[in-house]
Amino acid sequence: MQNLYKIIFLFIIGFSAQAQELLSLEDAVKIALENNYDIKIAENNSKIDATNNNLANAGMLPSLNANFTNNNSQLDTKQTQGDGTVRELDGAKNMNLTYGVGLDWTIFDGLSMFARKEQLNVLEQQGKAELQTAILTRISDVYTTYFDLVQQQQVLASIDTAIVISNQRLTTAQNRFSIGKASKLEVLNAQVDLNSDLSLQLRQKELIKISKIRLNELLVRDIQTDFKVTNEVTFEQNLDFNELKSTAEKQNPQLQAQILSKKVADLNLKQVKGNRYPTVRVTSGYNFTRSEASLGFITQSSGQGFVYGVTATVPIFNGFLQNKNEKVAKYQVENAGFLLEQQKLSLSSQLSSLYASYQTNLELVKVEEKNVEIAKQNLDITLAKFKIGTITTIEFRTAQQNFVEAAVRYSNAQYVTKLSEINLKELAGTLKLN
Repeated sequence: MQNLYKIIFLFIIGFSAQAQELLSLEDAVKIALENNYDIKIAENNSKIDATNNNLANAGMLPSLNANFTNNNSQLDTKQTQGDGTVRELDGAKNMNLTYGVGLDWTIFDGLSMFARKEQLNVLEQQGKAELQTAILTRISDVYTTYFDLVQQQQVLASIDTAIVISNQRLTTAQNRFSIGKASKLEVLNAQVDLNSDLSLQLRQKELIKISKIRLNELLVRDIQTDFKVTNEVTFEQNLDFNELKSTAEKQNPQLQAQILSKKVADLNLKQVKGNRYPTVRVTSGYNFTRSEASLGFITQSSGQGFVYGVTATVPIFNGFLQNKNEKVAKYQVENAGFLLEQQKLSLSSQLSSLYASYQTNLELVKVEEKNVEIAKQNLDITLAKFKIGTITTIEFRTAQQNFVEAAVRYSNAQYVTKLSEINLKELAGTLKLN
């Protein structure tokens, strides 16, 4: 197989005249983690959830406010005293000024504040799970695109090999024609087949360029950045289904997010039920007051000092809204439970399907590897016979195409197997991120 690999990778893009950076998979993952916009957005959303998780948002802390009120009036005033005396003043001025600080603190609300704080904790955890989902999804895309590019380069190498052989065939046909041992038709057929291979090469180079653009987009860098990737696809051959399933049940970020969504719904129900209980609020403050009046018994007064009080509100009747709100919250809890079970079933189904595909593809890789060896031996024998003129050009072209097709199938089998492995690890939450 060493000679085969030398042929397959002889004309790989890495040998082009233009210098290209070798982009390893580890470097690609690192760049994506640093630059990818979806990951950055998910990180900020997670930070928002963490910032919102505080006692103030839960309603556990008091609010302290400074207040200032200044009311003025200027009225034509007429006052009749108790003894019948009448006092009149046009444009009487009145002023009331109040300023100070006030404290407002809800000390009991049916324990809803504690449910809200716990809910904020869960939402922060959910944000972390969603961040992990975003990271795994985007890094999985990087893995997939990277190995797709590897596979595309291997296909190009197979086509390049076919071009080398087609050139040899054309040269042989021209030599035989020049000494009268072959017809012009044989030369023309060889030229047509060479042109067909060159056309395939151009199309394959286009596919490689598109794959590079896609990978550069995932890495958030100049999409025209040129590079080359490794030539080999390696994959694990001993993934255990039971181990994957057990790990996925503990680490799959989508499943964990759904579990947390169920907790959020439970806590929301607790908050709604808390509205059945009294609400107790404490108020306090320190105020300054001043008032002036142009007409009256007291023309000026002022004061300062503490004010405080307690307010209790007991819900009695609100048009049966409490019962309806609780019923809605219970339905939401039930739906969250259904979604959780659905997510578990979907995860199990995906794991089973992907693992079956993974096992099949492992065997397929072995079969296609043997096919490449056989096709290579057949091509070597056919080429030797063609040079001495014991077989037809059609037989030679068939052997050549069989070899290229076998090499492409082998490359595709490796890629599909790697894709199954990547998807399994993504579901299990074990995809390597460094």
